[in-house]
Amino acid sequence: MNIELTYVLVTPYTLKKSRTGGILARLLSRTDLDFVSAQIVRFDQKSAEKYAQQVEETMSKDNELIGTLAGEYIRENFSPNKATGRMHRAFLLLFRGENACQKITDIVGTFRNIDNSSIVYGETIRDTYADLVFEKNSKKEVKFFEPAVFTPKTQELAIPKLNLLANVARNSDNIISLTRSAEELSAFEKTLVIIKPDNWRHPSSRPGNIIDMLSRTSLEIVGCKTYRMSVNQALEFYGPVKDVLREKLAPSIAENAAETLEHKFAVALDERDVELLRKSIGDRYAIQQFEEIIKFMAGSKPSECAENELDDPGKVKCMVLIYEGINAVQKIRDVLGPTDPTKAPGGTVRRDFGSNVMVNTAHASDSVVSYEREQKILQAHKNTLCDVIDNFLNVR
Repeated sequence: MNIELTYVLVTPYTLKKSRTGGILARLLSRTDLDFVSAQIVRFDQKSAEKYAQQVEETMSKDNELIGTLAGEYIRENFSPNKATGRMHRAFLLLFRGENACQKITDIVGTFRNIDNSSIVYGETIRDTYADLVFEKNSKKEVKFFEPAVFTPKTQELAIPKLNLLANVARNSDNIISLTRSAEELSAFEKTLVIIKPDNWRHPSSRPGNIIDMLSRTSLEIVGCKTYRMSVNQALEFYGPVKDVLREKLAPSIAENAAETLEHKFAVALDERDVELLRKSIGDRYAIQQFEEIIKFMAGSKPSECAENELDDPGKVKCMVLIYEGINAVQKIRDVLGPTDPTKAPGGTVRRDFGSNVMVNTAHASDSVVSYEREQKILQAHKNTLCDVIDNFLNVR
């Protein structure tokens, strides 16, 4: 079996134009590959130049003009701004599986000339999101070029680029600090989103569609990683929910149990009996529901794990995203919708994709204080993308 590791690098322009969700939706839904890692990265001058050289050399073998355009594009758009030194964000996605390079290349597609006579059906990512526009009546003078993404055609071509990108990822903070004025910084917030495990059970466009819906907020993605939450992390993350479940569920379960017993055995129960039922059956039911939440997010119930397994990476995958902007917390929650999908307005993420209160497709911080707490638990500042690349290349 020819297992390969490949990448898709979403350009700074495409990321800025909020097209990442649509691109990810196509990549996830049209292949059986494992989406293993993701990170927002930034290139310094040296790494941008080296990557430009690598891409120009390999793409020129197929088409000299495209190779030259690609190299010039990377130098211009991935390098730090010459005047301000500001580094630009790009979105790096890793895929692993059998013949991964060819499968991703087929989805990404080639460059087509866009003119009044051309027919482009939008089948591939580049058909939809890339542009190659020549001056009128010319096939050499390029008016506009936007590649949308970069990806290698073969594993052989991928290896030197993966080595370089591992270093770029290693030298990039996982939560990017954007250049802001002091006034802007005081008004801007960060918030955390989890695209939950129910979106990753089979190849699906849902994660990309969710990101696309969140892009309505005009917020910027400044951090991202794929993640497997440990049981202990899930316990800490959802710890505040445990008491809420007891308060909300235990009394109603006790009352239902009392009614059932009275009807079944024709006995009258008093308040003390109902209280005993609350402390026994009610609390037990609430704890059981809490364990189901942990299992949903980490893949295992705490009661079914050995002590030495509680900190192991979870059995299910999610994606953690950090958004930044003015009023970020509320903007994201408005697009997400209420916790109960059945009560969410049409056009919200949970209404469109959620099933019930637990399987509600995504989580978002409810305050800046919650964001700080949650990002620490999930170690949002850390990313293993460079390790994924290193481990793959070291075992070849």
